This record gives sequence, C-alpha cells and structure tokens, in this order.
Amino acid sequence: MLAHANSFNLRHYITADVTVDFDSAGYFNKASDMVRSSDMVLVNVNTDGTPASGIYLASSNVSSVVDVADMTAVGSVNTD
Repeated sequence: MLAHANSFNLRHYITADVTVDFDSAGYFNKASDMVRSSDMVLVNVNTDGTPASGIYLASSNVSSVVDVADMTAVGSVNTD
C-alpha cells in the first residue's frame, strides 16, 4: 500500500499479465479482504512484453469477488 486516508487506499502492483487479464472480474479475489470498492491501484502490466502503466479503480468488491474498471493509461504517448 502506498497511501491510506479516509477509508481510501492507493496501491501499486507489478505483473507480467496483460491488461485484458488484469482488468477481468476476479483477478484480485485472493486479496478481497484487503481491497475496498473505490481503492485505486497504480499498475505496471505486461512487464515481460510491451509494458504499460496506468491506474485502475476497484469498482466493486461483493462476496469476495473484486472487479476493477478498465485501465486509465498513464504515459502512453511519447512525442519526442
């Protein structure tokens, strides 16, 4: 966990998994006791392929099934 305030958690996660796998419902089920609805996760995905970075929002955590919204990309365009 990077930060916690007012029942909000900001987390960081690194994985070789691709974005499609990561933002599927259930990816974080094993951590459902730690992830709250509205938590934000800074991620580095596909670290052994074409890496990407972004922010995910935990959209729900119901009955230990965690779902995150699609990734909001960060730093995906480099024009220099």
